[in-house]
Amino acid sequence: MLGQLLAKKTDFAPVDAGNEPSLRRTLGPWGLTALGIGAVIGGGIFVITGQAAAEHAGPAVLLSFIIAAVCCSFTALCYAEFATLIPMSGSSYSYAYATLGEFAAWFIGWNMVLEYGVSASAVAVSWTGYFTSFLDHFGVHLPAQLTNAPLAFQDNHLVATGAFINLPAVVMILLLTWLCYVGIRESSGANTAMVALKVALIVIVIIAGSRYVDTANWHPFIPEAQGPEKYGWGGIMRAATLVFFAYIGFEATSTAAQEAKNPQRDLPIGTLASLAICTILYIGMAAVLTGLIPYTELGTSEPVVTAVKAHPQLDWLRWLVEIGAMIGLASVVLVMIIAQPRIFMIMGRDGMLPPVFAKIHPRYRTPHINTLITGAGIALLAAIFPLDILGDLVSMGTLIAFVAVCLGVLILRRTRPELPRTFRVPAATLTCTLGVLSCLVLLYWENWYNWSLMGLWTLLGLVIYFGYGYRHSKLRAQA
Repeated sequence: MLGQLLAKKTDFAPVDAGNEPSLRRTLGPWGLTALGIGAVIGGGIFVITGQAAAEHAGPAVLLSFIIAAVCCSFTALCYAEFATLIPMSGSSYSYAYATLGEFAAWFIGWNMVLEYGVSASAVAVSWTGYFTSFLDHFGVHLPAQLTNAPLAFQDNHLVATGAFINLPAVVMILLLTWLCYVGIRESSGANTAMVALKVALIVIVIIAGSRYVDTANWHPFIPEAQGPEKYGWGGIMRAATLVFFAYIGFEATSTAAQEAKNPQRDLPIGTLASLAICTILYIGMAAVLTGLIPYTELGTSEPVVTAVKAHPQLDWLRWLVEIGAMIGLASVVLVMIIAQPRIFMIMGRDGMLPPVFAKIHPRYRTPHINTLITGAGIALLAAIFPLDILGDLVSMGTLIAFVAVCLGVLILRRTRPELPRTFRVPAATLTCTLGVLSCLVLLYWENWYNWSLMGLWTLLGLVIYFGYGYRHSKLRAQA
C-alpha cells in the first residue's frame, strides 16, 4: 500500500485521450499573460487592500504586498521550470504526481479545489456588492433577501440571516460557465478584453488619484503596534497573509498548458509577466489609497469608492471604479471556471476521479461536463455562504500547493537531471528553499480556526481518495 501512495508518474508527455477529442491549442504568450492577470486582479485590489491597511498594517500595507509578492515570485520561477518539463493541464497536481507521488498529488489536487473553485465563489460574492452599488445610481434597489447569503458566521457558529439567495452572483457565474462551455477561444477572448479594460481603469485611478495624495497620511508609515496582529511588524505580516489572497491565480496559466501553442516558451512568459504586472498595479493602488484618506477609514467593503468619495474632484472616478471592479471580479471568476475543470480532467484521466471527468466536448473541444460541475458548485457556494467563510481556506490550500511545487523542482533536479529544461530556476537550491520557507512563514500566521477547517477539508478528501481514487488509479493498474 505504501508503494502505491508513493508511486510517481514518469511519463511527462500530455496524456493521450485515445479516440476522444483533444483540447484546441489557441493560446499564445499574450493570451496566457492575460489569463494570469485575469485570475489575479480582482478582490485583492478592490476589497482586501483597504481592509489590510485599516485593520493590520496601515500605510505599510505596501510592505505586505511586497512580502507576498516575494513569496509568490519564488514559486512563479518554480512553476515556470515545471511548465517547460510537464506541459500538462494539471498544474501543481501533475507536478506533485511526478515528484512526490500519488497520495501527495491527490492532496495537492484536492487543495486546488480551494484555490480555484472556492475562491471563485468568494470573488463572486464580492461582485454582488459592487453590482448593487452600481444599480443605486439608477435608482434600482434589489431586495436584500436576493443579494445576500442566507447564512453568516457569528460567534463561532453559523446563523440564518433572513436572506434567501445571493442571486446576482449566481446569474453572473452561470453566464460565465456558459461562455467557458462553448470554447477556450471565446472565453479567452472575453477574458483578454476584460483584462485590458480593467487594467486601463486601474491605471486611470492611480494617475488621477495621485494628484490628490496627502503624504501626511503616510506618517507614521508603520503605526505603533496595538496587539500581535494590529499594526507594527506583526500587523504587516498578518496583512501579508491577507493580501496573499490577492495574488492567487498567477499560476492559472499552467492549467491551460495543453491549449498553449508553444507551452515550453509561452508558459514561463505568461506566469512571470502576469505576476510582475499585478505587483506593480497593487503597490500603486495601495500607495494612492493610503495617501487619499487616513488608513483607518479604509476598512469598508468598497475601500476604493470610499477613498474616491472623500475628494469631490474625483467624483467622476466612482463610476469607473465600480465598473472596473465588476469587470475585474468577473474576469477572476471566468479564469477560475477555465482552470478548475482542466485539473479535474487530468485527475479523471489518471483514474483518480470517475471517467466522466475526462470527457471533452466533440464540437467545442472543452471539458464540458467538468465545466458544468464546476460552475454549478461555484454558484451553489456563492448563493448561500458569505465572503468570510469562503475565503478562510483559500490561501491555506494555495500555500500548501506552492510548497509542493518548490520541493518538486529540487526533487526533479536530483532524480531526473537529464531532462531538457528550456527554463531553469536560477540558483535553484536557494530559490526553492526560500520559496518553501516564505510559504511556511505565511502559514504560521494563519489562526487555529482556519487550521481546523483545513483539517475537515483534508478528511473529506481522504474519504474520496481511499473510497475511489486509490482503487481506480491507472498508475496502480499498470503496476
